[in-house]
Amino acid sequence: MPYLHQDSKPRLPAMPGATRPTTSSGKTYEELKQDCLHRGVLFEDPDFPACNSSLFFSEKPPVPFIWKRPGDIVKDPKFILGGATRTDICQGDLGDCWLLAAIASLTLNEKTLARVVPLDQNFGPDYAGIFHFQFWQHNEWLDVVIDDRLPTFKGRLVFLHSAEHNEFWSALLEKAYAKLNGSYEALKGGSTIEAMEDFTGGVGEMYEVKRAPDNFYEILEKALKRSSMVGCSIDTNSAAESEAKTRFGLIKGHAYSVTGIEEVSYRGRQVQLIRIRNPWGQVEWNGPWSDKMKFEDFKVHFDKVEICNLTPDALEDSTAHKWEVTIHQGSWVRGSTAGGCRNFLDTFWTNPQIKLHLTEKDDGQDECTFIAALMQKDRRKLKKLGAEMLTIGYSIYESPGRDGHLGKDFFRYHPSKARSKTYINLREVSNRFKLPPGDYILIPTTFEPHKEADFCLRIFSEKKAITEDLDENVAIDLPEPPNPTPSHQETEEETQFRALFEQISGEDMEIAAEELEYILNAVLKKKKNIKFKNLSLISCRNIISLMDTSGNGKLEFNEFKVFWEKMKKWINIFLQFDFDKSGSMSSYELRGALKAAGYQLNNHLLQLIVLRYSDEQFQIEFDDFLNCLIRLENASRVFQALSVKNKEFINLNIGEFINLAMNI
Repeated sequence: MPYLHQDSKPRLPAMPGATRPTTSSGKTYEELKQDCLHRGVLFEDPDFPACNSSLFFSEKPPVPFIWKRPGDIVKDPKFILGGATRTDICQGDLGDCWLLAAIASLTLNEKTLARVVPLDQNFGPDYAGIFHFQFWQHNEWLDVVIDDRLPTFKGRLVFLHSAEHNEFWSALLEKAYAKLNGSYEALKGGSTIEAMEDFTGGVGEMYEVKRAPDNFYEILEKALKRSSMVGCSIDTNSAAESEAKTRFGLIKGHAYSVTGIEEVSYRGRQVQLIRIRNPWGQVEWNGPWSDKMKFEDFKVHFDKVEICNLTPDALEDSTAHKWEVTIHQGSWVRGSTAGGCRNFLDTFWTNPQIKLHLTEKDDGQDECTFIAALMQKDRRKLKKLGAEMLTIGYSIYESPGRDGHLGKDFFRYHPSKARSKTYINLREVSNRFKLPPGDYILIPTTFEPHKEADFCLRIFSEKKAITEDLDENVAIDLPEPPNPTPSHQETEEETQFRALFEQISGEDMEIAAEELEYILNAVLKKKKNIKFKNLSLISCRNIISLMDTSGNGKLEFNEFKVFWEKMKKWINIFLQFDFDKSGSMSSYELRGALKAAGYQLNNHLLQLIVLRYSDEQFQIEFDDFLNCLIRLENASRVFQALSVKNKEFINLNIGEFINLAMNI
């Protein structure tokens, strides 16, 4: 399915408190709940039914699971018992410890928790078997409604559950997150940062502890002061090592939460301490300082740290410092904007291009700090259709100071100023940069060309940064049609055409589409410099539609002469962009070829044209290129004729619109 989006403009972050319902009926949680209470029934979610398709998409359950409501599992179910804490999160038979660690971190921040888990839910008198949770997805908050039927085996919950058998908020939260992603199986494998972002709308950073910057302690200290969520883990070298316990009581492959960092005086010297939490609580660090460990020990024993920096709307007003946030939505589309990385220079320049204005320096600094985070959208949800995570990254170039989409030669001769550390198949790639004030161009890409996905690019900056899409404004520059030359001044070529016309058309010197097809193919076959398959009859009908001034469906000789001048120009443009002289040009070159013909188009229009006119190898043959140009000129000339009062708009009734569509 092609990803077609015209909207890739910068946006403000999602408004605090604003959420969008996600039910197929369009009804809100409250409307559905009141409807169930009025009818005296318990809610059954038609969008996420209690059946195997909601559990797995590539396998069958290992044992027969039975879906039960909490009231069928225990006598006195509670939504939250004594506050939401990390002991409410016990892992079940699903490889989603990354999610559990994020939920554990969530319980440390009351404001954030109350956003994701609305606390006014219970199993009391107004219980109707319906619950809801809120998650951030690509710059908006979604309200996910579920029923409370949960998968069980022998009367016990199969997946996430609380240590208290009658507490259900965490199991219901996991179900809502599974629904958001299509199934429980879709939650297998992931990084804590992914769920942290979906719980907060924040932007993640990942650090390899052994290669962390010199100011790593300060980065963590600042992150925790900003109420950021922080996780850490120990790498495994093999599947057998997963869950392995080190002699210091740490578990490999598990995701831990970092809950504090501070310096203390000990025996006359300063010691840096860090506090980490195991979400399951059964196995703890048994080295020096008990639950807290020395920062030096932490760097020895842990391999990865993930930080989720929160947006202003997720923070308390008293928080010491808040990030400035800018968001862009865009798409990589095969054949037009899916250009791949800089290794593929011929197509790299066709990727979306975003201009970044860094105007204010950090306090007391000469540079501007920002985090650039590139996220591929909906890949976990698309797992059941066979979609894998794409390998993504980005490059940042100094702006040459001119507007418009930068061409191939710019990237041929200019190195990048900065780039993401690596291309990787994670949902999001993010890095922190410090650059001098100025204008920069950020190019988000997949590693290989022709890979399709929607993406979301977020810039978190210390000071206000401005971004704009470098997509082209639509502009048409069509020359006035030349007057036909008098017959006594005709060139030899025109004289030959006249003879051919007389031979085919008869005395009226007018030809129909079938006759035009014969003439053009006969003439073009004699041209040695262009390879092409025969022009099609539909092309010739389109030519007549463009050039026929009398409206009789035929082409007069003078009209043909005017068209032939256009044709020669278009042939030369095609030859200019048919680099290997194969008789076809790459669809990625279409932007340049159309510009040469007088058409400056934006990404959305280019995507539409490529979908219509290119083949599976992203090639456009001359007949298709000709058809494209004829339709563009026809559409442009009709628009110019109709936009009498305002040159940017036209008004049409239904009859006029159909007449216009049929004639283009």
